[in-house]
Amino acid sequence: MIRNYLKIAFRNLLKYKLISFINLFGLTVGLACCLLIATYIIHEVSYDKYNKNADNIYRLERTFLNAETGVQSLELGSVAPPVAPLLLNDFKEIKKITRLLPNGTTSFKYEEKIFNETNVFFADEHLFEVFDVAVKKGNPKQALVNPFSVMVSEEIAEKYFGKDDPMEKVIKLDGTLTTKVTGVFKKFPYNSHVHPEILISFNTLNDTAVYGARQLATNWGNNSFFTYLLLPPGYDPKKLEAQFPAFLNRHIKDEGPKLPSTWSKLNLKPLTDIHLYSKTDLEVEQNSDINRVYIFSAIAMFILMIASINYMNLSTARSALRAKEIGVRKVVGARKHELIAQFISESIVISYAAMILAIIVTIVAMPALNKLLAQELSLKVLLSGKAIVLMLLVPAVVGVVSGLYPALFLSSFQPIRVLKGVLQIGSGSISFRKVLVVLQFAVSIVLIVSTVVVFRQLDYMQRKSLGFNREQVINMNYQNALAERYVSFKTEMLSNPSVKSVGRSSRIPTGRLLDASGSQINLGDSLAPTKADIKVIRTDEDFIPTYGIKMVAGRNFSSAYGMDTTAYLINEAAVKVLGLKKNEDAIGKQFQYGSRKGELVGVFQDFHFESLHQHILPMVFQMPRNERGYGQLSIKLNGQDVKGTIAHIEDVWRKFLPETPFEYTFLDESYDRLYEAERRQATIFTIFAFIAIFIGCLGLFGLSAFAISQRVKEIGIRKVLGANVSTIVGLLSRDFLKLVLIAGLLAFPLAYYGMHQWLQDFAYRIDIPWWVYVLAGVTAAVIAFVTISYQAVRAAVANPVKSLRNE
Repeated sequence: MIRNYLKIAFRNLLKYKLISFINLFGLTVGLACCLLIATYIIHEVSYDKYNKNADNIYRLERTFLNAETGVQSLELGSVAPPVAPLLLNDFKEIKKITRLLPNGTTSFKYEEKIFNETNVFFADEHLFEVFDVAVKKGNPKQALVNPFSVMVSEEIAEKYFGKDDPMEKVIKLDGTLTTKVTGVFKKFPYNSHVHPEILISFNTLNDTAVYGARQLATNWGNNSFFTYLLLPPGYDPKKLEAQFPAFLNRHIKDEGPKLPSTWSKLNLKPLTDIHLYSKTDLEVEQNSDINRVYIFSAIAMFILMIASINYMNLSTARSALRAKEIGVRKVVGARKHELIAQFISESIVISYAAMILAIIVTIVAMPALNKLLAQELSLKVLLSGKAIVLMLLVPAVVGVVSGLYPALFLSSFQPIRVLKGVLQIGSGSISFRKVLVVLQFAVSIVLIVSTVVVFRQLDYMQRKSLGFNREQVINMNYQNALAERYVSFKTEMLSNPSVKSVGRSSRIPTGRLLDASGSQINLGDSLAPTKADIKVIRTDEDFIPTYGIKMVAGRNFSSAYGMDTTAYLINEAAVKVLGLKKNEDAIGKQFQYGSRKGELVGVFQDFHFESLHQHILPMVFQMPRNERGYGQLSIKLNGQDVKGTIAHIEDVWRKFLPETPFEYTFLDESYDRLYEAERRQATIFTIFAFIAIFIGCLGLFGLSAFAISQRVKEIGIRKVLGANVSTIVGLLSRDFLKLVLIAGLLAFPLAYYGMHQWLQDFAYRIDIPWWVYVLAGVTAAVIAFVTISYQAVRAAVANPVKSLRNE
């Protein structure tokens, strides 16, 4: 019987070629989209699960609160250096603790070769007992014990030493510290939330020239240490978290009236939640977002639903063509459940054929998806047991769901009426098909609206005034080796007229405003304490001119006042949180930030230091106490002969810093990178909106072709009675365009809600204009009209004699 069903299924596929092609093509595209998106989703949810103890590993995080209001002011994915050893001493249930400290961009020298590396971390000897990364050379428990020991990835080993054995090789760190290679490890998996390439022994930090043992034991203000705990299997982390407030109060020496646990708290983040659920102010790498997984999943389901709807629509529409076949089968004894099984088997055959083709399409399209998402997705994730089971089950489910209604509908025909030729397709099936068409185009319109809104938000972010000039600004890492010679360095930079200014700062725009010191801010002659939360940045007098930031009251820092280390500048947002009525009221006020007292000498205009995802925060600028207090160098160009100017900057750099590689970035490129995720999302929306509309139009094409074929005699009579082509085209298109209009009315509120929620992620965002919905509706209507018109025009220009000759 099953063989018979399959034979008939293949015969019907060949007999109704157009409808079979549309169904097969639509399902192939839908399933291919699902496979591509499934690859992405499986990859995203797999982060850090390569660790055998992944379910028992937690990252320690620290949140700062306003001690007066209790409002969260800062959330970090890292903690202070004393936390780890104190926790290990106080809580015996902790099996292991390991720490990673990012070292930023670091230069390394081996023989005459100099490299700049970004994924450099200080790490302790327990790292490979917590994380499951293979060590190829060296002892994983001993390689990071001794100070000035270094472990490198296989890629770094080949890059520095070629085919030579890297063990015991000596490399210089930042041109001063001599380190020795004691191990080689395999590259951290792509689906890891952290990707170290060079690991420096954590005990190196005990050296006073690097950090100092006293700082490691007492510094609660530097919260840059990523700390991971390995807990026993089945242990409830909430039990440990409940003891953290007492832990903080016990160990932090706080001289104020507030307990440490009232202005900061510790919590545990499951390792496997970091990539998708963590949005702290300081992350070791940029994470993804669970909402993207939800969006991708919804798009996959929408596209597969549209393809399935095509099948239901076209199968019920062609019912009249198979009516006599069904009648004959019933007369010779076929029962209803046998007919249902036959029609569902046809649907399942098409689904499995589509899955085979979809796998081929997925293999071909995967490189393009990787390029679009800037990831390294692999089809290997689809070869796991669960994925294979899903690939086998999904076509069956899609086949049953798509074919069930047509099967029930076709098997319900009455054989006597069918064989007498008096069968009329019921209005119920027509109404159901209309509902399905409405659903198809509603989804398409939602995707069109989403695409337009995402692109408009991106355009808004590009055009919005940031309050500073990001054009023609070069950023470089400031080197402390310049400290004693900076004036000469700056003078030589400015000797080229194409260099307008050179400024220094602890951070640069496009970064994050982080201040984990919890510093108290006092204001006025009596230095009364305030409840203000203001972020601090160290700058020199050239920073504001370099970025074209406008002063709205008072003055900038100036060398005319010496180092100006007792002066402070604040922005307009800080004026407000300090309770001052006017910008001018701030000038001359006594101001204390932490233990450092000074005077407010200027107010600068608010500007977007961070991305438009964040509100403009209150900021204070201060000059560092010495020339080593900076982290970034900013160089403003005049835009003429950029290539020659960069060559000049490089020459000066190599003259003063021959041991440090010359590397730079343009600020506007860094700004563009802030919104890479949104740009990819816009591209994805565009692609999938096109695919959804295309599949929908395929179904509409087949449906309109069938509907028009059923009305050829009516069209012939109308032509004989004088109807012209435009009248007939309008008549045939009207019913379908009404469905698109209804789809728009259904889609608009859904699209508004979805995009309104998406825009909430931006502190500065567009309002969705009314014309976006009109544009989406008109676009869908035009596409539908063009699709239908091809069939309608063919029918309208046909010779009526051919359609009426049998009457």
